[in-house]
Amino acid sequence: MDLLPLGDFQRCVARYRGDYKVQRFSSLDQFLCLAFAQLTCCESLRDIEACLRAQSSKLYHMGIRGSVTRTTLAYANEHRDWRIFADFAQGLIQMARGLYQHEPLAVELDEAVYAFDSTTIDLCLTLFPWAQFRRRKSAVKLHTLLDLRGSIPISVYVTGGQVHDVKLLDQLLPQAGAFYLLDRGYIDFARLYVFTQACAFFVTRAKENMPFYRRQSSPIDRSTGLRSDQKIRLTGPKTSHLYPDLLRRIHYCDRQKELPLIFLTNNCFLPALIITQLYRSRWQVELFFRWIKQHLRIKAFYGTSQNAVKTQVWVAISTYLLVLIMKKQLGLDLSPYQILQILRVTIFEKRPILRAFSDFDDQHPKDDARMQLPLFDL
Repeated sequence: MDLLPLGDFQRCVARYRGDYKVQRFSSLDQFLCLAFAQLTCCESLRDIEACLRAQSSKLYHMGIRGSVTRTTLAYANEHRDWRIFADFAQGLIQMARGLYQHEPLAVELDEAVYAFDSTTIDLCLTLFPWAQFRRRKSAVKLHTLLDLRGSIPISVYVTGGQVHDVKLLDQLLPQAGAFYLLDRGYIDFARLYVFTQACAFFVTRAKENMPFYRRQSSPIDRSTGLRSDQKIRLTGPKTSHLYPDLLRRIHYCDRQKELPLIFLTNNCFLPALIITQLYRSRWQVELFFRWIKQHLRIKAFYGTSQNAVKTQVWVAISTYLLVLIMKKQLGLDLSPYQILQILRVTIFEKRPILRAFSDFDDQHPKDDARMQLPLFDL
C-alpha cells in the first residue's frame, strides 16, 4: 500500500465528493478493504469483516482508520461513486505504462500495439435485473483495451450483457500510428474507417461472405504459410460507401492446425508475415481475462447494484496494476501470480516486503538418499 499515490487518490475523492459528510468510514478505508479482499480472495462481505476484525490491532498501520463492518462496507459500495476508483486506476495505468514502455513485443515494432476484446461474466437475473442478457439470465461484459507492452489494461468499460461489442468502438480515441488488434466480431466498416481517418492501423479477421474485388497482388513466400497478399476494394452496396479506401487482404494457412486464416488491415507497409504474427499476439488479452478471473475476485460480486459492480471491477484492476508496478519498482524476477500468492500469505507480517520475496525459492528441494528407508531388509 506504500505504492499508492495518496495525493492522487484524495483528489479523485474530492472531485466526486466521496467523503462528503463521512465521519468514520472514508473512501480510502473502502478501497483498502476491497483491495484486501482481492488479495486474499474473500468470498463475501462477512469474510472481509471477519478477517479484518481478527487483525484489528494491525489495521491502523495498514491505513484503515474506520471501523470495518459489512453494513458500512455494503452501504459504501452501493452509494459511493464508482468513478472515484476508475479515475484513480487511470493514474495507476499511467504509472505502469511508464515502467513497461520498453517491454519487448512478440513482433519487433516501435509503435504501440493494443488488443481490444470483451469477456462475459454470467449473473443471476433476480439479483442483477439491470444487466439482463437473455430471457432468464443476466451478465456483465468487461470491454478492455489492453496495451500489449506489459499487458496493461488502458481502458475498461463495464456494461450489461445486452450491449454489443462493436458499439464500444465508439468509445475509443484512436492513437495515430498505433496498431489495434480486433476480433472478427468488431467488423463494422463505418467504425473501422474512423481508424483510417485517425491515421491508426487495425488488424482483424475477414468474414467469409465479404464481397470485394482484387486490385493488386504482391509476391509471397508460400513456405512461410502465406497464400496471398492482395489489395482489395469492397464492392458491397453498403460497405463500398462505408469504407471507400483500399484494404489489404492476407490469406495465411496455419500449418500446425491446417486452418486457413484471412486477415484485413489498412496497413500496406509491414510485411504480410509480420501482420499475421501481430494478430497472433492478440491472444494476450484472452490470457489477461483468464488471469484476472482465476486470481482476483471478479466473477462474483459483493453488491448487486451497478455502482457496486463497477467499484469492485475497478478496485480489482487497481490491485492488478499495483502488482505490476511493484514487480518493476522492486526488480522482482517473479511472475504476477507468484507475487500475488506471496502477498496472500504474508499480508499481515511485520517485515520488509523485499525479504518476503527474497525468501522465495521455486527450486524443488533435492531428496537426500540417506533419508530413504530401505524397502527390504537384506
